[in-house]
Amino acid sequence: MRTLLAALVLAAASSSALAAEGTLVLYTSQPNTDAQQTADAFMAKYPDVTVEWVRDGTPRIMAKLSAEIEAGQPQADVLLIADIVTMEGLKADGRLLAFPEAEIEGIDEELVDADRAYFPTKLITTGIVYNTNAPMVPTSWLDLTKPEAANMIAMPSPLTSGAAMIHTVTLTGNLDNGWDFYSALAENGAQASGGNGDVLQAVSGGDKLYGMIVDFMPIREKAKGAPVDFVFPTEGVSAVTEPVAILSTTQNPEAAKAFVNFVLSEEGQSLAVQQGYIPARADAGLPEGYPDRSTINVLPYDAAAALADDAANKERFSELMGQ
Repeated sequence: MRTLLAALVLAAASSSALAAEGTLVLYTSQPNTDAQQTADAFMAKYPDVTVEWVRDGTPRIMAKLSAEIEAGQPQADVLLIADIVTMEGLKADGRLLAFPEAEIEGIDEELVDADRAYFPTKLITTGIVYNTNAPMVPTSWLDLTKPEAANMIAMPSPLTSGAAMIHTVTLTGNLDNGWDFYSALAENGAQASGGNGDVLQAVSGGDKLYGMIVDFMPIREKAKGAPVDFVFPTEGVSAVTEPVAILSTTQNPEAAKAFVNFVLSEEGQSLAVQQGYIPARADAGLPEGYPDRSTINVLPYDAAAALADDAANKERFSELMGQ
């Protein structure tokens, strides 16, 4: 009986693999190099599938997708973006295809959507980057409100970055002083504009000495010799899970399911580590330059509440930061 069951499982897996063919359209906010590596690795495993990918920041990706939906011609089969709030909105609108059979072994259940509409692929935290010539080595978020950091703070704008919005909501919901922290940042001359790449450029170039940024960028650049270092603040960090999801309008559901399973698999998660990310699977290890996983305090975040309060949060941030 066990032999028969194993054979049936193998046959089902083989059938699924054989069914994965044709063109798969991926919309993603991954950096270009990572997107190409992910597509190439998947196509190496599924040579009958051709991945066509479109890369941009999450807001622009969603603007493109929304326009296509409005025109009745959505092009994407799969989304791989930073923002779970966006995924929550798409799920609420019936735009995501549930995939209850997704292979999530080794991934923390708390990170997985209860409806199996989207799935975590990484943990990308936001902490503090500082120039190694800075007069202060920050250890706390509150250090950014000190005189030593006056007019020397760069941060991505949550008005244009999904990860930055998640970070803002996480900090305001977990720090004792909530939105007062952002008021203090504004009073200290913090500038919010652009994305994480702009923050890295400003701090590594010395135009600014401190910044809020996703972890992998300064850790990568430090390894290349850039005069930057990264801190996981003592209060904890926000995190985005770079979720992957299948659109309900997909033209190639079998290839889409194969892609989701691939990025969640040991092979896909090992690729994430090679690219310099904390993988969703705790058993996949960590890239060089990261502390032990158990020492990284990820602060809680309610995606559904953030979706409901999104407009109000953006308005409040804009008022406080003068944008």
